[in-house]
Order: sequence, then C-alpha cells, then structure tokens
Amino acid sequence: MKSKQLANVLIKILGLSMLVHDIPGFLTVAYMSLANFLVLAVSAALGVFLIVKSRDIAEFLFKNEAD
Repeated sequence: MKSKQLANVLIKILGLSMLVHDIPGFLTVAYMSLANFLVLAVSAALGVFLIVKSRDIAEFLFKNEAD
C-alpha cells in the first residue's frame, strides 16, 4: 500500500472515530447545555469533513512525493 493510500485510510478512520465518539453525546442531548451541544456538533462536522476530504488531505500531505 502506498503512503498516500495509507494516509487516506487513516484519515477516514480518524473521521469515523470522531463520529462514533459523538453518538452517545447526541443521544443525551436533552441533558446538555448549549455549549456542550456546540462542541459535539463541531466535532461531528470535523469528522464528516475528514471523511469527505481525506483524499485531498492525503494529496496535500504527500504533494512532493513521487508516485
């Protein structure tokens, strides 16, 4: 597996782990303050961003590496 491919997979796993980590928080949203909810929402949005943009992020990290 090439470095870019491995980075792409690891970035997706990081995004998925952020989403899975936030699920219990969203299930208990009735007991949260607005600040806690916003932290969870930003974390979940960052997780989705990492999943969607993982290929672009890997390309950016390895832009000087020859294929």
